[in-house]
Order: sequence, then C-alpha cells, then structure tokens
Amino acid sequence: MANKLIVSPAPHVQTAQSTARIMRDVVIALIPAFIVSIIVFGADVLRVTAISVAACVAFEYLIQKFMFRGPLTISNWSAVVTGVLLAFNLPASIPWWIVVIGAFVAIAVAKMTFGGLGKNPFNPALVGRVFLLIAYPVQMTTWPLPVTNGAFDALSGATPLAAVKMGAAGPDVLGVQHLLLGNMPGSLGEVAALALLVGFAYLLWRRVITWHIPVTILVTMAVFAFVVALCSGEPGAALWQLPLFHILAGGAMLGAIFMATDYSTSPMTVKGGVIFAVGIGFITMCIRLWGSYPEGMSFAILMMNACVPLINKYVKPKRFGVK
Repeated sequence: MANKLIVSPAPHVQTAQSTARIMRDVVIALIPAFIVSIIVFGADVLRVTAISVAACVAFEYLIQKFMFRGPLTISNWSAVVTGVLLAFNLPASIPWWIVVIGAFVAIAVAKMTFGGLGKNPFNPALVGRVFLLIAYPVQMTTWPLPVTNGAFDALSGATPLAAVKMGAAGPDVLGVQHLLLGNMPGSLGEVAALALLVGFAYLLWRRVITWHIPVTILVTMAVFAFVVALCSGEPGAALWQLPLFHILAGGAMLGAIFMATDYSTSPMTVKGGVIFAVGIGFITMCIRLWGSYPEGMSFAILMMNACVPLINKYVKPKRFGVK
C-alpha cells in the first residue's frame, strides 16, 4: 500500500500576525525617535523622511508593476519601513536627490533584484546607506547642529563618535544624559538612544522581535570597550565611561534594535542569532576603534548578513524526537 502520509514544511501554527502588522509595529516603534529628531533638527527631518519613504514605495511599485508584472506588495508596509530606516541613517541636511538615489539602491538593487521581501540577503536600508557613504562621502558626513541650544561647541558639527575618534574629546564629551536625550549632531536615528529604547520595549511587548540579538550586540560592544580600556590602563572612570559611550552613541541602538533583527537577513535560531550578534558587536568595535570610519555598525551588520546562510547551515534546531 502506497504511503499517503505527506509531511509538509508549511506553517502548522496559525497566528494573527501578518507582514503588514509587523511592519506597522516597526513604524510605530520608530515614532518616538522620529519625534525627537524633529525637535533636534527641525523640519528637515520631515523632508528627508517623506522623500525617502515616497521614493522607496514608488520604486517598489514601478518595479513590480512593469518588470515583475506580479501582485503588488507595497501594502505590506515593508517599503515604508525601508524608507524610514534609510532616512534614519542620513543627516537632516542631505540634498533630496541623494535621498532618492539611496532609495533606488535600497529597493531596486538590494531588495527587488533578489525577488523582493524575504529573499534579500542584505538589509536594504543599510545597503542604500553604505552606497551613499561611499559615493557621496562629503554630503553623508556633513552633520547639521541641533536647532535647540546646547553645550556642544566641543563637537564643532562632528558626531560624538567622530569627535572621540579624532581625539577632539573624550568619551565623556556629552555625558549619559545628553546621549540618552540626543541633542547632538548625527543622523536622524542616532540622536535619541532613550527614544529607541522605548521603541525596543514596544517591539518586545508586541512580540515582533526577541531580546537576544539587540542585547547580545550591545553587551558584546560594552565588554569589548571595557577590555580595551582596561588593557590601555585607563583610569577607573573610563572603564565604565567608554563602554557606556559606545552603546549609546552613534548607530548602535538603531542598528541593534531595528536592523540586525530583520527577519530576512538574520539567523533562524536563537543560538544562531547570538553568534550573529556577537559578530556584529565585535566588528563594530574593531571599526570604531581602529578603522578609518568612526562608525562601523552598518558595515558590521552587512558583513554578518553575508554569514547568515553559513550560520543557518551549521546551527540548526534538533529534530523533533531526537535527543
């Protein structure tokens, strides 16, 4: 008698979550940081974000409509999330046409070339950001000063990471309070650590992501910075100032919470996610401390994105019933 039992890999547990719902939750989680960015940099934040989102949605629509000729998926909000995250990686003063180019690279090259959502091996927003950083380094590293008054003359328009990298200031240049509240030069999404943490709490509450990847990245960075400070013979205060500075400054929070946790470009298992996160934290700190760029989070995530297939191959969950 022929075996009529068919085992399918299709989902057997139904859930109320959908791609559109998950993406909307990500957008909601980014709203606190978006509001803080508007307060810090003014109306330019609205301009950059609106252009980025509109361009990402438009490029995805046009590619699906006239090239793929398949069902349109812009209603799942993934293009909106890519647009917001791309904007959060840009300075508020960047020209509009550079934003459009970044959106094209993110959607057309990094996402749709591989078949669309779920098939892209690299985070689209980060691909767009890194391309713009290489193609337009001056515009991408020209940071406007906050529109609000603040004691940031020591930075002279540089981000805190750049100021420390150039030796113009120490890791205590702003203090924990300013790093949390974000009233400092930088991209839209790296000036409000506390607001990003609020978004992190929301995503955990909604069970959109788990804590493993973000926490592991930040802990790895903190331990790395602590060991470097210890080996360098830094005084006692610097032993905690340097780790705290590196996890609060720059794109650490944005990358760890909103980009490294991307479903399409992160490992499928918790153990694999921890390995993935340790690699991101390690590479980020190597670039920050000894590389030519003051920030390394984008490069680190993209490098570990390339390792995800290998991690998934060798880090697999046990089959049901296997001890």
